[in-house]
Amino acid sequence: MLQGGLELRTLPLENVEARRIVELAQTLIRFQNTNPESVNRCADYCSDWLRAAGLDPRVYEHRGLKSVVASVGSGSPTIVLNGHLDVVPAQPEHFVPRLENGKLYGRGSYDMLGAVACMLLLMQDLAQSPPDCTVVLCLVPDEESGGELGTGFLVEQGWLGDIAICGEPTNLDIAIQSKGILQIVVEVAGVAAHGSRPWLGRNAILEAQEHYQTIASLHFFHEESPFLGKASLNLAKIEAGTAFNQVPDQCKMGIDIRYLPDQDPGLLLEVIRKAVPSAEVKVHFQGTPVNTDLENVWVSKLRKHSGTLFFGQEGSADTRFYAERGMPAVEFGPSGANHHGPGEYADVQSLCEYKSILKQFITHVKDEEHEV
Repeated sequence: MLQGGLELRTLPLENVEARRIVELAQTLIRFQNTNPESVNRCADYCSDWLRAAGLDPRVYEHRGLKSVVASVGSGSPTIVLNGHLDVVPAQPEHFVPRLENGKLYGRGSYDMLGAVACMLLLMQDLAQSPPDCTVVLCLVPDEESGGELGTGFLVEQGWLGDIAICGEPTNLDIAIQSKGILQIVVEVAGVAAHGSRPWLGRNAILEAQEHYQTIASLHFFHEESPFLGKASLNLAKIEAGTAFNQVPDQCKMGIDIRYLPDQDPGLLLEVIRKAVPSAEVKVHFQGTPVNTDLENVWVSKLRKHSGTLFFGQEGSADTRFYAERGMPAVEFGPSGANHHGPGEYADVQSLCEYKSILKQFITHVKDEEHEV
């Protein structure tokens, strides 16, 4: 029996590999990694698991959160496998994994504890037969909340390489681009007046609405990229007003902008400020885009083994920390659906394929040195 009462005969693949992956992924899901305490317990478990598998993991604790790093093999290239342990919140029943029609259901199964299970088992395999290259596994605690305390910290400690593969959900395609993040706060001042005489004041909410439309009409949001389409903006927050019978004299808008990799966020910010000169525009957060060269030798080799497509991710991931250091980074993970929502699942067949692709890529990374 698998943990949780799942009989082995119910697995869609009657082989050891499927059972290994499902059992480990189930265990990771049950940690309910939605808070620092649970994530740290899971990190300790992964560290102990790697040690029992014959590796020598190192645990870093940074501002209360733990990351785990383990390496195997020697020589170049250095391949970084990056997986995050944290998941977004869900109801308790979503942390009770179940297997149904070849799909492993549970919060984090797709994003991305299924991929983490594959990476852990791959490291165990490589420890028994070390590759002719260096493979570094980085398990981090906070990708869903920004990544600065996990991957951002590990990059600062020098955990870099020739390519980073983040196991984000990609349905076995390879994301070579992701949009940058520019989150701004637009503060608009009006003039207060009695609500029965609005013509005596200046409504800051209405003025802010006009500013938003002005920003949305800027040419930046009409430019296109082959892999990502257009930049986007989302009016995410509005803070204004204190009483029904008063014209609001202050309004703050929080706008989340996802810009294309070849767009300049500094120029974008400058143009926004010129477009709404009566407002104060402040930067809340900024994140680097990813624009990995699809002709990069290691990226090309990964695609050759996967046989899949290149594409661009709308959202941001920990690949950005490697991109900031000029290191090629891609998102590459198994198939599934519904991450961050009800009914999240990872396809068990794709988990097996994912681990196999990574193993073939690593094992033969030098064999094809002059063929790509």
